[in-house]
Amino acid sequence: MKVTRALQPFLPLCQRLLPDMRTLPGILHLSSLPSLPNLPGFPGLPGLPSRLAGLSLTLLKATALDLAILAGHLLLYPSGIAQERRATACPALPRAAGAGDPAQLPTKAPLPVVLLHGFIDNRSVFVLLRRSLAQHGRHRVESLNYSPLTCDIRTAAELLGRHIEEICERTGSSQVDVVGHSLGGLIARYYVQRLGGDGRVRTLVTLGTPHSGTRVAPLANAHPIVRQMRPGSELIEELSRPAPGCRTRFVSFWSDLDHLMDPLESACVEHPDLLVQNVRVTGIGHLALPVHPAVATGIRQALDTAPTGATAGTRTGSRAGTRTDTQAGGLTVA
Repeated sequence: MKVTRALQPFLPLCQRLLPDMRTLPGILHLSSLPSLPNLPGFPGLPGLPSRLAGLSLTLLKATALDLAILAGHLLLYPSGIAQERRATACPALPRAAGAGDPAQLPTKAPLPVVLLHGFIDNRSVFVLLRRSLAQHGRHRVESLNYSPLTCDIRTAAELLGRHIEEICERTGSSQVDVVGHSLGGLIARYYVQRLGGDGRVRTLVTLGTPHSGTRVAPLANAHPIVRQMRPGSELIEELSRPAPGCRTRFVSFWSDLDHLMDPLESACVEHPDLLVQNVRVTGIGHLALPVHPAVATGIRQALDTAPTGATAGTRTGSRAGTRTDTQAGGLTVA
């Protein structure tokens, strides 16, 4: 069994899944595994072949799923190019059991949900998620398409703000929930933190969003939005600035098999002024996050859990200290 430099693109992934292999970069240059247990300074090497085999199988399954999702999404992509039609009437509020009693008040309708797609994508990526939300009582769900020619996250965030204002005016709701995939989550976060959107967005759910920037695909730097998503960019630094009193609750789903996040933990929200819940997803890749039914269940739970007095005062700085709900702190879907 050979371990070659072909594994180096997966190094961040390996370091996350094999945390005790601190010397893994050196291992990738060795020619064979049988001699490794006799080398000093390599803890855990006796079990390395089986662990690498398990890692390979996990990566294979996640990659195969991502490819299948990509193929299906390419078929659906044309259907999502046009902006969706906006509902003209606000649905009636659902009534509780025994609603025939005039004294019985209607139950409170769930907030509208705004879905925001990722880079060079459109609303068709949310077909399954929308169906899942609708089946569980979320009937006011709308998607926003921003142009693939958009060259500035700030401009897209302003568009999102206008869209949310229009939804609130049309539905009579004072707030909305937002779900953003990849770049969409970064756009929504900029709106919340830098454009005063925390007054409109109750909960922001992000799926595989490079909150701290990602170093993947350096050749893509020709696109200005990709440059904005790099670690240390002006926009990423702007989002790291203080945001005292921010009222929006953040729930970030990040995958330990996300090929587009480098490092993987860049998809976690790390900010001392924000109410944050980072949810680690194990077993799927980047494209599966807005599609997988287990993640959809986690999203519904996040949207149905309003911030309470106990959690609303919790603000954390580092990922290790970030408050994570025990029920949604980790999600294994494979």
